[in-house]
Amino acid sequence: MWLTGQRDGPPSAAPARVVRALATVADDLAQQTALWGQTVVVDGPALLGERAALTGMSRNGDTSVGGSARFVRAADGRIVVNLARPEDVQSLPALVGQSLSADDWPMIADGIAQLPSAELVETATLLGMPIAVPSSHPQPVESPGRELHHGGPRRVVERPLVVDLTSLWAGPLAGGLVAEAGARVVKVEGAGRPDGARRGTPDFFDLLNHAKECVEIDFANTDDQAFLRRLLAAADLVLEGSRPRVMDRLGIDPCALAETGVSWLSINAYGRTGTAGMRVGFGDDTAVAGGLWLPGDPPAFVADAVADPIAGLAAAAVGARLLASPQAAVVEVPLARAAAWAGSCATTDSVEARMHNDRDRWFVELRAERVQVQVPKHRPLPATAEPVGSHNALLREEFAA
Repeated sequence: MWLTGQRDGPPSAAPARVVRALATVADDLAQQTALWGQTVVVDGPALLGERAALTGMSRNGDTSVGGSARFVRAADGRIVVNLARPEDVQSLPALVGQSLSADDWPMIADGIAQLPSAELVETATLLGMPIAVPSSHPQPVESPGRELHHGGPRRVVERPLVVDLTSLWAGPLAGGLVAEAGARVVKVEGAGRPDGARRGTPDFFDLLNHAKECVEIDFANTDDQAFLRRLLAAADLVLEGSRPRVMDRLGIDPCALAETGVSWLSINAYGRTGTAGMRVGFGDDTAVAGGLWLPGDPPAFVADAVADPIAGLAAAAVGARLLASPQAAVVEVPLARAAAWAGSCATTDSVEARMHNDRDRWFVELRAERVQVQVPKHRPLPATAEPVGSHNALLREEFAA
């Protein structure tokens, strides 16, 4: 609630929609990790506020808590444009098909307003930009993930090896939680292109990655590609968050790996199949696509990049289940799907939440109960994450040809 609503207004009760989903999947994580490792117990709903707790960010209305995404008017309604990376800003003139300065936001917004949302999404897909239409993900959604391929038998080991190819929030959260259960997690980063979260708040990066070994790989180098294939072949589970074409270029086939007993868990924006597999997305825009947003004039985002912690926690539970299973599989937990699933888990009870302010503290009244709206919190920070490539030599020696 603290992270949802207009920046100068009261908190909103809209995040209550996802509480049941996050509590349920947190219980599932505890049950699945107990089957092969240490039981991992987390406060599912509290995960939504961890980044904000470490940065001091708060609700921001029609601009995301992190500041990079915003609701914008298209010709046929609102869309979300997420300028999360410098290349997204540089692609704005191409998005509207005009020769404009990428920094001229008023003219860019005017150009967007002349185009229908479907055309904008199509162009953004070609440009690799994160743009979403509110509540556009197909409904209903019965689960946050789905199995794409049923693989071969696998050996359940005491300490499974997990190769984490993900970055930013959702995937690293999943990898960090299975590491907490006792898995050995190896974080893979590209040479010259480390996890973008390293450029953010160090404490948040440490929270997600402190228990992982780190290796740096030059994906254009044939020797490094061969090392990566050996590492993946030895894994019990691979976590991956890219579009399918990235693995295609490397000649890595998740289904073929699954046939050899290696499970593959994809945590990307919209999934691995069809046109959806070509789209780029991050936590704020995919959440809105999944229906997690606050209608109004102006509309507002729900919490902070809310699809990230939802998908990350759900993927951790799925990953824990895969590590307990004697059968390998390829499974996807797309951010937009996870957000849509969480929204569909909302309670059907009619609850009226009245808000009031008392000496700069917000309170919510639910029936006869009066509760203060709490600021976000985070889990303890047990250690710092390893630097990029800190385990290069050891891992290359261990997984030598």
